[in-house]
Amino acid sequence: MTEFQAPDSERKTYYVAVGARQILEDAHSASFEFAIHANEDELTELQDLFEELQDSDEDNAFHFSGLPTVSDDPEDVTYDTLFKDIYRLLHKLGTHETRSHIESMGILQ
Repeated sequence: MTEFQAPDSERKTYYVAVGARQILEDAHSASFEFAIHANEDELTELQDLFEELQDSDEDNAFHFSGLPTVSDDPEDVTYDTLFKDIYRLLHKLGTHETRSHIESMGILQ
């Protein structure tokens, strides 16, 4: 079974700054890392992932003990999983340049 893809006519180009958790319509309004083509549902999915990442980030900051360590804490795993989910979606929706860049990062293995 193939995944539904909206026709290109329903898609718009957006510019994504992952670190700032921003999705921009204007490439000149702020710096961005990735260009994507998304419909409203896909845009909402990406916004939801950014919100979940923000919530996870705030939870981690609240629970931070002040001792930097490598951890198998489930909260860290959730944060890492959200980042991978974001990059998977960006790869799926991305321009050729975006997909190539994400593949070169090696984070989707």
